[in-house]
Amino acid sequence: MKNQLQSSNPFSNKLGVFLLASAIGVPAFAQQAQPTPPTQDTPSSTMPQQPSATSANTPGREGFWGRVNPWARKKWVKKQTDPINDRLTELDGLNAKNAKDIQDVDSRAQAGIRQAQSAADAANQTALAAGTQAQQASTTAQGASSHVNQLNGTVNGLDQYKQVTEAEVVFRGGQPILSAAAKQQLDTLATSVDGQHGYILDVEAHSPMAGSAGIQSSQRMAEAVKRYLVTEHQIPVYRMHAVALGNAVVADSTSQDASVKPERVKVSSVHIRLMENSLAATGGASPQGAAF
Repeated sequence: MKNQLQSSNPFSNKLGVFLLASAIGVPAFAQQAQPTPPTQDTPSSTMPQQPSATSANTPGREGFWGRVNPWARKKWVKKQTDPINDRLTELDGLNAKNAKDIQDVDSRAQAGIRQAQSAADAANQTALAAGTQAQQASTTAQGASSHVNQLNGTVNGLDQYKQVTEAEVVFRGGQPILSAAAKQQLDTLATSVDGQHGYILDVEAHSPMAGSAGIQSSQRMAEAVKRYLVTEHQIPVYRMHAVALGNAVVADSTSQDASVKPERVKVSSVHIRLMENSLAATGGASPQGAAF
């Protein structure tokens, strides 16, 4: 029995050596089959590969059969990409800040542009209003200048009267009683001055009586004429200037011949002259703007 066990031992020993050699050779063959960096030294095929110190920085082969550990690769990639991700995050934040700054600058610029445009529009409207006011002022000045020129012409002609017409009213017997013919003459004269301005009535009363009797008689006849014009035709009293001359002889102011002597007064009469100035000729108002 002992001899049999001894005779079988050499076979068992050979089998164990073969299995051990196979276990050592297969990993070595697998290591030789995969490419290795040219800068690294190839380990001996008879010695098991030991992990190097730089395996922590590169994706290594782990496990008994030399297979790559996928979890080790993900960790290594994450470790390599974390700085890049941090830098990208920083760049994203910087870009966001720059975009916000640009938006703020653009908003301020747009607000400034709108404010400037509003100021320009307001200035334009002010200029247009000033131009309109200047035009109105120029028109007003031109109107005022024309009005002043008209007033100057009117004022210059205020004291320049000219005779337009005249009438001779005769009183019978020296009595201050108006006849029908006398009233008709006065009606015609009053109608010609109706609605006119700038005129006066020059009234001269004459009487053939001498002295104070002639003056009093002529004064009563002048008052009779004025009374009729005021009551019947509403001619203002201030437009009539009367004088009682009695039998005084007055030269004719319209006569061009100075050698002609005035005639003596023979009948009782009232001589009326209608005198007009520039106001009556233009039909204008009084210098004070009030209607007479």
